[in-house]
Amino acid sequence: MMNVTFDTANKKDISELTRLRIAYIMDDYGTISEADKYAMEEQLPGYFVRKLGKELIAFVARADGQLVATAYLLLIEKPANPSMQNGLVGEVLSVFTEKKYRGQGISTRLMNDLINYGKENRLCYIDLKATEEGYSLYKNIGFEERNQKYKNMRLKL
Repeated sequence: MMNVTFDTANKKDISELTRLRIAYIMDDYGTISEADKYAMEEQLPGYFVRKLGKELIAFVARADGQLVATAYLLLIEKPANPSMQNGLVGEVLSVFTEKKYRGQGISTRLMNDLINYGKENRLCYIDLKATEEGYSLYKNIGFEERNQKYKNMRLKL
């Protein structure tokens, strides 16, 4: 692995978090319009100011003075039920490594750090939606496919 360090992002990293989030979206979607890119550039910094270190923990890898990989843990508190007795759960978002740094175990390390954080902070479970590219990574570190009693639905507003 190249000279890479691991930690969590702070408010000084907001411009880099914004850059990598947009890179992740472009990688995932293939392309995005300039209007969509502009909208994200406008929304993301404020979102990170409000949420970073509170409801959003950004696990990051750094090299050459910039962020090269991310894995976000969105912390969610819900009303308790038998599968989440304290109501604390997490959702993984934006697991992304810049192309130059892929294949070096960086995402695996970030995910392990994220899982350890979840355990230390008493999360009942952590959910994610896996891409084809990420599926084997998540499976190898213990994530399992879920058979759901309920159907995923959405109402766009």
